[in-house]
Amino acid sequence: MFITLEGPEGSGKTSHLKPLAEWLAGQGYRVHTAREPGGTSISEQIRAVIHDLKNTEMHPRAETLLYQAARAQIVEQVIRPKLAEGFIVLCDRYADSTLAYQGYGHQQDLEQVRALIRYATGGLIPDLTILLDVDVEVGLKRKTKNVSEWNRLDAYTLEFHQRVRTGYLEMAKQEPGRWAVVAASQGWEDVQADLRARILSV
Repeated sequence: MFITLEGPEGSGKTSHLKPLAEWLAGQGYRVHTAREPGGTSISEQIRAVIHDLKNTEMHPRAETLLYQAARAQIVEQVIRPKLAEGFIVLCDRYADSTLAYQGYGHQQDLEQVRALIRYATGGLIPDLTILLDVDVEVGLKRKTKNVSEWNRLDAYTLEFHQRVRTGYLEMAKQEPGRWAVVAASQGWEDVQADLRARILSV
């Protein structure tokens, strides 16, 4: 099974990933965790370029293509092989992030972005995508508490991040069979409990 965690900045995806994986392992499943962009040597190098605060000249199309390059690598090198071996793959962000950020956020043509995603992933779609939804200002405030994690995309305008959140909610509404929405404004333990319940319901 392929499960992805999505959400605006500061929604708690990263902090919930490892405990969720440990819980699944405790249920007897083999679990592999991954993150996007990243997860392979090549993808991590691309991540560094995308997130570097100094790369202010990066055009949205270049940003979009870099994400697809990193994604193509992890899909073929890690995700598909692990799924074939019977692992649950639990990923911090995946293709829906590109639609939310580079599509809705940058207001690029969604069909063109979807075509790039299909090419990069070879059509691999998650079995379950959980949106950790949080108010944009609350999420960004959380993110500023960890300066080492602040990156080039975090520094985009508040309006950009609001479009990202709107995009996520729209995608969840369009595909209710694949998406589940969890209120990330709850306490950490409540969010983790909701994540587990959503996975058990699949």
